[in-house]
Amino acid sequence: MPCCLVFAERVGNDDVATSTLELLTLARRLGEPIAVVGGDPSEKVIDRLSAYGAAAVYAYADADAADDPGAQARLLAEVARREGPCAVLIATGPEGKRLAGRLAVQLDCGIITDAVDIEPGPVAVQSVGAGAWRVRSEGLGSTVVITVRPNSTSPEIAAATPRVERIEVAAKEQDRAVRVVSRTALDGGKRPALTEASIVVSGGRGVGSAEGFGLIEQLADALGGAVGASRGATDEHWYPREYQVGQTGKTVSPQLYLAAGISGAIQHRAGMQSSRTVVAIDTDPKAPIFQAADFGVVGDLFSVIPALLEEIGKRS
Repeated sequence: MPCCLVFAERVGNDDVATSTLELLTLARRLGEPIAVVGGDPSEKVIDRLSAYGAAAVYAYADADAADDPGAQARLLAEVARREGPCAVLIATGPEGKRLAGRLAVQLDCGIITDAVDIEPGPVAVQSVGAGAWRVRSEGLGSTVVITVRPNSTSPEIAAATPRVERIEVAAKEQDRAVRVVSRTALDGGKRPALTEASIVVSGGRGVGSAEGFGLIEQLADALGGAVGASRGATDEHWYPREYQVGQTGKTVSPQLYLAAGISGAIQHRAGMQSSRTVVAIDTDPKAPIFQAADFGVVGDLFSVIPALLEEIGKRS
């Protein structure tokens, strides 16, 4: 039976990212899922991975290398040489893409980025042209590295009893060219991380001011979602750049994307085109965002959102 490697991203010491559980779900379509953890996992992390089908868990024997991107690629490459997987799945993101590039070079194999689905083959499905088309791509070699956008699928439980192996990976000089010296978590309060949220509420120039984003935050909190912003809004310094959705910002793939006061330029749509359901609120009935929307409301967001909040309050 073929196997598929999944790079498991940890959240703190005792959990893994939701995107990792999605990757394990997708990996089961290709064969036996094997999780590779960038660090020394706790029993709780191992239990979490096994609940979603991991047949094996590989980790560092040396916990000091957990945050070293070069060592992470070296670990994945070592496991790939041992197991001979048909694919290696990594969550799309700045760090994920850097890791995927390093790994593809070390394995001398193909790489496909920003997949929104995985089919047997393995075949990577990508959403292109602002969501107008879907293309299917395959690697030419025996192994292909694929990055998958978070929230592209729903995690499905499939309990397994994994074997756990901690291995040592010999560091090389080029691994030390880049190293992580510190990390500062974004203060998003109790809201989910933007790239992992199943619901995202984004505001654009139509919000009108930094104060106007308070209404966007209220709606996001009422829905249990994250807050995003268009490039126009971040250029005006109405909301932090770290929350920008678009080609030059974050790529999101939530179950629900609500765009308020966003005209929908191609730059913005490139960052949210794979959202399952898109709802748009804008005063201009000809705004491009409506072309990408499943549901559209032509109206003033300062009238529509308060009415929506009132209705949500009645149903909660």
